[in-house]
Amino acid sequence: MPDTIIRPSIKLVKLTYWMAILLAAVVLAYSYVDTAPRGIVWLLLLPALVFVAAAASHVARLFTKLTVTGDRMRYESGILSKSTRTMELAKVQDVRVDQSLGQRMLNLGNLSIETAGETSRMTIGNIDRPNEVAERILEAAHQLAKR
Repeated sequence: MPDTIIRPSIKLVKLTYWMAILLAAVVLAYSYVDTAPRGIVWLLLLPALVFVAAAASHVARLFTKLTVTGDRMRYESGILSKSTRTMELAKVQDVRVDQSLGQRMLNLGNLSIETAGETSRMTIGNIDRPNEVAERILEAAHQLAKR
């Protein structure tokens, strides 16, 4: 089975970028209306802040991944300081998918993985097609157990 790399979805990041662009267009359009108060252009700080938040989410997404390879799973996250957690696929006991209403509409979800002997559950947020990913992880764990 080839390596599977799972990352948080880009859908919400793109949505935030589009919100920043739309908000900037609204502020610019309003600033050209004759009845708008002078100096209203400072309102462009609001879409700029939304854009910076989208860019931060985009960068954080690039530095977060779960890799399923061979008989192991490796979860890596962090930009300047990095955290890596390696788990054996054979020890996977529970794979859980949680979806809010908004996540269900976008086919996103939070993937939680629990392994034997671990005291904590590992959760990766906003994964595309989370049920398919959960099935793939469980299938890889079961194939490994059959060996």
